Amino acid sequence: MAEVTCVGILTADVVGKPIESLPERGKLGLVERIELHSGGCAANTGIGLAILGVDTAIIGKVGNDGFGDFVVGRFQKYGIEIGGVAWDKDAATSATMVFVDSSGERSFLHYPGANATFRLEDIDTSLIHKSKIVHVAGTFLMPQFDGEPTAELLKQAQAAGVITSLDTVWDARGGWMQTMGTALAYTDYFLPSYEEAKQLASGEEDPTEIARFLIDAGVKVVGLKLGDKGCYVRTATGDSFSIPALKVNAIDALGAGDSFVAGFLTGLVHGWDLEQCSRFAVAVGSCCVQALGANTGIRSFEETLRIMESVARR
Repeated sequence: MAEVTCVGILTADVVGKPIESLPERGKLGLVERIELHSGGCAANTGIGLAILGVDTAIIGKVGNDGFGDFVVGRFQKYGIEIGGVAWDKDAATSATMVFVDSSGERSFLHYPGANATFRLEDIDTSLIHKSKIVHVAGTFLMPQFDGEPTAELLKQAQAAGVITSLDTVWDARGGWMQTMGTALAYTDYFLPSYEEAKQLASGEEDPTEIARFLIDAGVKVVGLKLGDKGCYVRTATGDSFSIPALKVNAIDALGAGDSFVAGFLTGLVHGWDLEQCSRFAVAVGSCCVQALGANTGIRSFEETLRIMESVARR
């Protein structure tokens, strides 16, 4: 069975680069490149884990359409267990148009699709209970699963001795902690972006205070993704540290946060301490941004480990 099961949003990403603005209505614009990728936090993290050599399963929902076939086919290509993927006969597969500008920053147009119909009843919890870690990825884009249903899944997982992990996306509806419900109380590792965590903490800007707020909500370990500043990690026992980002030529930030999570969870699977997990996570994220697409730049476990160790020796 899988060492890590990723539960959450699955999308097809149509990525264009560089796009500084949209053409006038009725006009045609040219770009250097357009590609089709699997996307969504659960997909990105799951594929990242598989590239890093971790036995992985993915649970989510797609539509019975070409995008759904493509996304699930991508999972099969990487040897990911797909028995937990549900197929929706009515909603289409979630899809995102990703506009990458010349600096590597991204803007999105998103269709929620089957992710909006994903619910607790779609999940075979026996698959999760056989895993070492369950990672819920994409909170705030699954309206029928966010909040109390997520909390229930994490609660059941903890009761079965499974390590729980959680990541969010931007909450376009603005519910934040109200939507999150009690899920954080059953979260061992919470790995949000700084901007999302800032909103959860009512606009608090200091990473230390943000982490304290989230720990007060029940999280055991908070790992804040700080982009080009690396990460900040704090535990419920008060231990904390920061890891700087690697200096790289960033081409595309798509999937960087999910790659960080994949690296962090890989470290947990290997039984590393938090600092080692975080350094490896930063290395994976730094590799990711050096290529177009959410997973293209991720290297093998051995190569990433060499990159991490070479930086540590400097």
